[in-house]
Amino acid sequence: MALLEYEALSISLPGTARPVLDGIDLTVRAGEVVALVGESGSGKSVTARAALGLFPAGATVGGRVRVEGTDLVGADAAELRTVRTGTASMIFQDPRAGINPVRRIGDFLTEPLRLVHRWSRERANARALELLAAVGLPDPVRHLRQFPHELSGGMLQRVMIAGALTVEPRLLLCDEPTTALDVSTQAEIMAVLGRLQRERDLGLLLITHDIDLAAAACDRIYVMYAGRIVETATTAELFAAPRHPYTAGLLGSTPPLTAPEGPPARLIPIPGAPMGLLDSAPGCAFAARCRFAAPGLCDQSPPPLELHGTALVACHRADELVDAQPNTLMREDS
Repeated sequence: MALLEYEALSISLPGTARPVLDGIDLTVRAGEVVALVGESGSGKSVTARAALGLFPAGATVGGRVRVEGTDLVGADAAELRTVRTGTASMIFQDPRAGINPVRRIGDFLTEPLRLVHRWSRERANARALELLAAVGLPDPVRHLRQFPHELSGGMLQRVMIAGALTVEPRLLLCDEPTTALDVSTQAEIMAVLGRLQRERDLGLLLITHDIDLAAAACDRIYVMYAGRIVETATTAELFAAPRHPYTAGLLGSTPPLTAPEGPPARLIPIPGAPMGLLDSAPGCAFAARCRFAAPGLCDQSPPPLELHGTALVACHRADELVDAQPNTLMREDS
């Protein structure tokens, strides 16, 4: 049984032209690191929050979200409390928005242990010191007494990781955990997360718009566009042979890690803008931006997520893209 399982999850909001999420199927197993990638506004954060039963106010929710077999769609308060305080934890993308600025770091870390699990102050403080040391902060005793403004962004993100681990979760949800950090600090945070995931055999869902970051950290990758999964495969297969033009566009607009021979290759951006919630399309949501789209097919009929080789792809022309290079799919003459 999967640790986290989405089954045909759909979320709609009043006054929108399309669902926020449309039939999401996604799994995370224990000990596995899975990425969900896509542009801003594609629905990644809403997907992650659903794993804690945090659905948008006024939303109509369909499908299933199971955490260790507990369905969070329609779950009562006791079931949600069990999941949120013992099974799953979330690291949000802005640590300064996630910690009360007028309370000390020690209060942030020990409050859930004392109020939910009824630990004594001494036991909770000992646990907080242990976790601050585990995430690599240099002086845990001093940091417990500090306020958030006294720590750098990287240090504060380590505190957020420690806070997510206070209740020994088996599932860790990371929503853009390195977005506001410089490259060096980003690497340090990802190294901390990777080490803790391996030591504790956590299932980890990484939400990111950086497909290279996903490649460096994850076993499998789900690519999301306009509230739908358009492709999913192992990391190696996705990079070797992307089958969806959107995936190819993400790869083609990313600088290579190694310098090519001869003149540097020109990056090829994805044309157009992402589809908003007030926009809709009768066919593939990416068709208007895709130079590989077939008129009368892609713009009229939404493609189902189907197996092509060993990857799941939502594209009418997926089999035709296998032998193409990622950047050629987005050229004007393709």
